[in-house]
Amino acid sequence: MKAIVATKDKKAQVVEKELRPLEFGEALLDMECCGVCHTDLHVKNQDFGDKTGVVLGHEGIGIVKEVGPGVTTLKPGDRASVAWFFKGCGHCEYCTTGRETLCRSVLNAGYTADGGMSQECIVAADYAVKVPEGLDPAPASSITCAGVTTYKAIKESGVHPGEWLILFGLGGLGNLALQYAKNVFGAHVIAVDVNDAQLEFAKEYGADLCVNPLKENVPEFAMKKVGGAHGAVVTAVSKAAFNCAVDSVRAGGTVAAVGLPPEDMELSIPRLVLDGIRLVGSLVGTRKDLEEAFQFGAEGKVVPKCHMRKMEDINDIFDEMLSGKIRGRMVIDLSH
Repeated sequence: MKAIVATKDKKAQVVEKELRPLEFGEALLDMECCGVCHTDLHVKNQDFGDKTGVVLGHEGIGIVKEVGPGVTTLKPGDRASVAWFFKGCGHCEYCTTGRETLCRSVLNAGYTADGGMSQECIVAADYAVKVPEGLDPAPASSITCAGVTTYKAIKESGVHPGEWLILFGLGGLGNLALQYAKNVFGAHVIAVDVNDAQLEFAKEYGADLCVNPLKENVPEFAMKKVGGAHGAVVTAVSKAAFNCAVDSVRAGGTVAAVGLPPEDMELSIPRLVLDGIRLVGSLVGTRKDLEEAFQFGAEGKVVPKCHMRKMEDINDIFDEMLSGKIRGRMVIDLSH
């Protein structure tokens, strides 16, 4: 079978791979597609260590082809996902208290376990969340990571219906965050991006206010327009966006950090303490979060904008990602 792997020279390459036999609790997926995420770029660039040879991808969708011994949660013909949270230990304090993505023994698809950018993929059956009827593979792939990540981050922001959420970064994650915020959580949204084209895209999807930080002071804008946002979600891969977010929320506000810039934040401790600002990291979502995020997609409340691409386009996609040209989500077609 064909698969996209990370190479020693920080590229991605389409190679032929052989799969091992299934073990207890595993299932084999005949892959339909897999979205491309900024984290895949980090992995192939070795930002989190040298992962040469790993199959990339954690936004995979496929049809169950075969199940191994002991599998009761999946059956042949089911459509299931290959998500970043590939498998936890199942018994630590995090796995047993609804915070399973923080498991210290976690396996992550496309990083510490072979991911979904292959024509076939072996998954831990109990961790491969099923895709509901009415949700097509390509949009499901985007929800598998970008969707559930932003859905969980908005939960963490604590924003309520009618309150203001400020979103930093309106790329592949931010666009889905905007839709979940508006259509699921009932929030008003301020969209922030340095790219005017992304802001126009955000307006099409219902952003109430848009601001470009290269042209206006975002905290001043947020304070003047709405008295400061009740919550913030930062998907932008920029230190400046994180610093700006803290100053853009009102007293008692919460900033949910999602993007992963390789830098440190500059925090005003007096601002944090005296105004009661909460700053929380939000890492993808649990299996339950993904189940919920999928269902909102199936109901049409969230509609990812997807562009299907060939496996051989993977390095071009990474280049487009770096240059900020991507609108929506790039999805690798793995049908064969």
